[in-house]
Amino acid sequence: MSWLWAIIVGLILGLLAKAILPGKQQIPIWLTVICGIIGSIIGNSVASGIGVEDTKGIDWIRHVLQLAGAVLIVWIGDMFWAKVKGRPRT
Repeated sequence: MSWLWAIIVGLILGLLAKAILPGKQQIPIWLTVICGIIGSIIGNSVASGIGVEDTKGIDWIRHVLQLAGAVLIVWIGDMFWAKVKGRPRT
């Protein structure tokens, strides 16, 4: 069941990251989900590294780090996708 949650969280974080980034992103939804999942994993790793991966109540710091990771990975994924497709990023 954890893979299902990873996909759901990846979709949500990927879409939030696309909304935060300026301009139009050209990556498809499946790549957005993958980037969101990777960003979530990176955010969890950073949270674990600084010791805030599990706190009482809602883990706001971990969630912000996950979103920051997703924004970074969606940005990189969009640049890579535009380069592969031969279209300039708008």
